[in-house]
Amino acid sequence: MQPSASLNSDRVVSNAPITQGNGEKTISISRLSKTYPVPLARLKAFLRRKTKAPVEALRDVSFDIYRGEIFGLIGRNGAGKTTLTKIVATLVQPTRGTVTVNGCDSVHDDEKVRMQVGLSGAEERSFYWRLTSEQNLLFFARLYGLGDRVATQRIAALFAQLELEDVIRKRFGELSTGNKQRLAVARALLPNPPVLLLDEPTRSLDPLAALRMRELIKTLARQDPPVTILFTSHNLAEVETLCSRVAIISAGEIRAVDSPTNLRSINSNAEVIRLTVSGLSREQADAVLNSQFEHLQVGPAEKVKHISFTRRSGDNRLDEELRKVHQAGGTILSVESERPTLLDVLESYEAQK
Repeated sequence: MQPSASLNSDRVVSNAPITQGNGEKTISISRLSKTYPVPLARLKAFLRRKTKAPVEALRDVSFDIYRGEIFGLIGRNGAGKTTLTKIVATLVQPTRGTVTVNGCDSVHDDEKVRMQVGLSGAEERSFYWRLTSEQNLLFFARLYGLGDRVATQRIAALFAQLELEDVIRKRFGELSTGNKQRLAVARALLPNPPVLLLDEPTRSLDPLAALRMRELIKTLARQDPPVTILFTSHNLAEVETLCSRVAIISAGEIRAVDSPTNLRSINSNAEVIRLTVSGLSREQADAVLNSQFEHLQVGPAEKVKHISFTRRSGDNRLDEELRKVHQAGGTILSVESERPTLLDVLESYEAQK
């Protein structure tokens, strides 16, 4: 699944780092809400049966995604990520608000939006299980309006790009979960869309396949013209690696939108420091550090002490305290720092609900 010029012969790949985009809005989401009504609510009320309350999947969601940007969407299961993705793809209509893709409204210009969007879902149910991988993609290529010759060339390039040559003539039902996921990505790329909606594209992939999928995603965003990508994943390290900006969604609401670095720094300005020290007793370590830092912990080892404590980012007292360790006769074997992660940020927003 190495980047290949044959996949998009009319596009040029740039080695420049992925940024927020070039300032042109590709996807614009404004005051978007979605409530799923209770099925047969009136009939159940007439029969005096108990009914559940309508499900409010999204509430007043607004943000923009720029041309060539890889935009991450993270949140717990049921937070609204899949519903939002499906609304952008025109598979679900919003209750209120608007979504536009390159100026086309997802409700009033739904056909124009579908022509510009490729969707890869986490749980794919629309493939035909008795058809082979190749036959499935040929079927969808015709739905996209591709001629047989163009479709055949495009499918061959995608199979090579995604390392699916071994399953070309295998029935979809015989594929592993990971290969089904890669075939879903191949189908999303079939019409060469300017916008990709990738819902957990590395789910069920082995580590090497996941790495190559990430390389492909970065290549698509860097090529000329670039592909704009809305990316959802539960792999937060992957989100940090790929995405220039991230939206945190909780209970259907967007809680924050910013770069991964800014989200970490805004929500916590502390870091955990771990020292491995020899030549100090527990009492000496306590005396040197305990009054200066929060959450000091000294391990029970006799010869080597493992010390961890929390300090505020930018606190210049650490160098002073390390000098005190040396002055007390201690030898510092290692120093490690652990800064907040996106998981810490997500947990902090979930705790505020």
